[in-house]
Amino acid sequence: MAIPPQTPHPPPSWSRSVTETVRGSHQFTVRGFSLAKGMGPGRHLASDIFAVGGYHWAVYFYPDGKNPDDNANYVSVFVALASDGADVRALFELTLLDQSGRARHKVHSHFDRALQAGPYTLKYRGSMWGYKRFYRKSLLETSDFLKNDCLVLNCTVGVVKNRIETPKNIQFHVPSSDMGRCFKELLSLGIGCDITFEVGDEKVRAHKWILAARSPVFKAQFFGPIGKPDLRRVVVEDVEPVVFKAMVNFIYADELPSIHELAGSVSMWTSTVVVQHLLAAADRYGLDRLRILCEAKLCDELTPETVATTLALAEQHHCAELKTACLKFAAVRENLGAVMETEGFNYLEETCPSLLSDLLATVAVVDDDPASVNRKRGVCGNIGAAPVGSVEASERHIRRRV
Repeated sequence: MAIPPQTPHPPPSWSRSVTETVRGSHQFTVRGFSLAKGMGPGRHLASDIFAVGGYHWAVYFYPDGKNPDDNANYVSVFVALASDGADVRALFELTLLDQSGRARHKVHSHFDRALQAGPYTLKYRGSMWGYKRFYRKSLLETSDFLKNDCLVLNCTVGVVKNRIETPKNIQFHVPSSDMGRCFKELLSLGIGCDITFEVGDEKVRAHKWILAARSPVFKAQFFGPIGKPDLRRVVVEDVEPVVFKAMVNFIYADELPSIHELAGSVSMWTSTVVVQHLLAAADRYGLDRLRILCEAKLCDELTPETVATTLALAEQHHCAELKTACLKFAAVRENLGAVMETEGFNYLEETCPSLLSDLLATVAVVDDDPASVNRKRGVCGNIGAAPVGSVEASERHIRRRV
């Protein structure tokens, strides 16, 4: 006889009662205390009404005391419920501020201490909590609490609230942002385009306001003090069409475009060559994020054939970390000979002698301490340190080795 499958038990239900205070403060200044004296016991000066925890409150200050039986020897201070409410439970704090700057305040507080009977309960509008004998008047008049005939009182009210917490059984799946995709679609369909760039034999249409939002160069060109917001056509020089289209794609999508797709029409261009030109364009148009993305990709794609041209590019566009990565890669013994046979290295010899000095210094460091440089291609993880060492000593060292 088959045993019927057991129905899984539902998870236990739960709830949690949370009691807490909603706090708020009000500062009440009594200016002209000497003139307020003599108004008589039971008469008070009232603060403006303030709101805490969904109720209205007010501070009452009695210059001659609240009750006649105190012979007007004390000032009285109370907090009053100024709105309708039944059994409002609250904690209070009344502070007479020391105006000498020494922070020796007079504090009467419910907070941060155990209360045997719990919070105070106010049952109706006008219910009050406070002190009949808040401070002796004769001492107050010669104290640091009174300055320029002025008193400052701070009142804090903490209304007790209760809420029930239960499990949130409904879960919402928030889709990832598709802003980049939407902007790319806007670009590809040409909807609302208001500017045309002529790049070589190709035309690239775009939106001036999107370009200006992403590039400070475009912003100045179209909307700066001497910009031309009505411009409809721009001729772009010294940038290849494939590179300019890749840059515009990044401006809209905020991600590095597929280099292989973009370079497909230019068969002699490798991914590295496109990214090198894209880095230069990013620097030209003030696209810092794109420039750093290009640096990272070039660093990942370093080979003996490309490192010299990438090094020259890094020097030209002040890419310090990429430069350091190139120097470390080229200085590795297994790479150096192949690097020196490339046309890029010959270009460095003719145009950037200072980079050769940097390379020689790095080679000296590698020869002295081979463990200091990662021998693998992935040198980008340690590209923060600049090459060190004596250039003259390095030149002698490498000449002997060659």
